[in-house]
Amino acid sequence: MAHNGGPRGPVEHGFPHLPVVRAAITALFRRLTADGVRAYAASVSPADAAFGPADDLHLGAHRVAAAMVRALRLPDARMAVAFRPMEQAATVELAAGPEYFVEVSDRFRTHRRDLGAALAHEVAHVLLHRLGLEFPDTTDHEILTDTTAAYLGAGWLLLDAYREDALTHQKFGYLTPEEFGYVLARRAALFGEDPSPWFTSPVAYEAYARGSALARRELRRPPLAAAGPLARRRYALARRAAGTGRAVAAPGAEPAYRFAPEGAGLRVDFACPVCGQRLRVPVRGRLRARCGLCGTVLECDT
Repeated sequence: MAHNGGPRGPVEHGFPHLPVVRAAITALFRRLTADGVRAYAASVSPADAAFGPADDLHLGAHRVAAAMVRALRLPDARMAVAFRPMEQAATVELAAGPEYFVEVSDRFRTHRRDLGAALAHEVAHVLLHRLGLEFPDTTDHEILTDTTAAYLGAGWLLLDAYREDALTHQKFGYLTPEEFGYVLARRAALFGEDPSPWFTSPVAYEAYARGSALARRELRRPPLAAAGPLARRRYALARRAAGTGRAVAAPGAEPAYRFAPEGAGLRVDFACPVCGQRLRVPVRGRLRARCGLCGTVLECDT
């Protein structure tokens, strides 16, 4: 049984889970292939996720669940949705299918605008179950689930469910709001999509902007040719130090690049900014590197 956390206490901010998020995006490319990921070009629309007070409770819930199933390309899966008192937002029984039983919190009987967010997480659990894709640590797997929902087109609803003011602290899922924004920005860069008009929560839009800023910086990290002057100077210093014959990495807990000897010269190891696959290229000035996992051709200045 998979659980989806609901509103709890103070909302955590920042990017504490970023290594797992990046690993999750890479895992999706490895399991689905680049063409498989690109098949998820259509996000769930705000109209498909809308669930108003005039809608029949059960018919409306099943309609929204069906929209999540379509968005995550599980056309042969059926969701049976039931309401009951529970602390979690929702749970799903991961059986063989094709019918899956989702239980959602009774609070969605009245707080209907966020039902799509809860169902997006649960349908992502079903997709991962069918793909046989799993992270061994329970929390890491929940982060994989949130990342899958957001990166494949249904998880913008999880960020839109985030609200925080003097009276309200609400967030669904295991990612921080900024991490949801980061994943959505990575998706937007891949598909040329702008989800910002869909947000009804002002703080969700702000979190998306902060996550987008980080995603944009990753597209300007050396040895990518788009890197800025300061980053290029740091890269040049690290490259010069690597000439001593010892491996040198960029500063930080998760280095953006590493140098190591290769024959009479050097190679630089860095992550593809699209899928996260590690690439190794010779240090010899400007060149193009093609990622073997996602197929992206990167302009580099090594």
